[in-house]
Amino acid sequence: MSPDLDTPVENTWCPGCGNFSLLQSVKMAFNELVDSGDVNLEDIVISSGIGCHAKIFDYIKVNGFYSIHGRVPATLSGVKIANPDLKAVGFAGDGDAYDEGISHLIHAARRNIDITMVVHDNKVFALTTGQFTPTSPKGFEGKSSPKGSVEEPLNPLRLMLASGASFVARGFSGELNHLKGLLKEAILHPGFSIIDVLQPCVTFYNTWDYYRERVYNLSEEDYDSGDFQAAWDKTGDNEDRIPIGLFYKEERETFEELALNGRNPAKDEASPDLDSILEDYI
Repeated sequence: MSPDLDTPVENTWCPGCGNFSLLQSVKMAFNELVDSGDVNLEDIVISSGIGCHAKIFDYIKVNGFYSIHGRVPATLSGVKIANPDLKAVGFAGDGDAYDEGISHLIHAARRNIDITMVVHDNKVFALTTGQFTPTSPKGFEGKSSPKGSVEEPLNPLRLMLASGASFVARGFSGELNHLKGLLKEAILHPGFSIIDVLQPCVTFYNTWDYYRERVYNLSEEDYDSGDFQAAWDKTGDNEDRIPIGLFYKEERETFEELALNGRNPAKDEASPDLDSILEDYI
């Protein structure tokens, strides 16, 4: 039987927010992973940062930690080092992940630590009522750029490919079941995985129609997600057609496999000296 993941906390997202379908996709993914026996519910640990996205922590009944702005990858890295058997899933906004937390994200990717990052990418600082973020388009008019931002947007997928992420994907809040499938695959992937989710903000930057007219599934093409160059080419900016799906996946040793050498500090009878275990890696 699927676990009841609902909580009694009142949902305060704006009506029509892309976070609602993202939340539903996450719950569906968790339920299916538990029902299939691939994951134990008590082994799922989530964390979130600061922003509208962070409220998702209150709406899913699983173990976790509230983090601070940009520190979700660091928080979950600590979780995995303490107990590598856990499934660590982090939630961040585009400002949270690609601005305040960009250094943590890059280093988690290059280490290939086994965590999953889900980025609610609405291209606006919505909780603080409409400032531009690193992924906002050039010309974005908001409270901090009333005449239009002069900055070119960051390409987060190429950043993650260049940083060594072993699983790079993009989803869309308007494709609930497709996003659910990406989440399941990312969580089961042994290594650092990231899903950049196109998540419209109806209040400060409503992109629902824009994405619905342009998004298409990579499965419609003859595409090899094991080809790094193909992934690099496909993640190039294209305003007319926006692919969603798995861009790149490879399997290689994870940080905790190399650092812990099979040990599980949370389950060892004697508390290990973590300083000595990790001295070659930090």
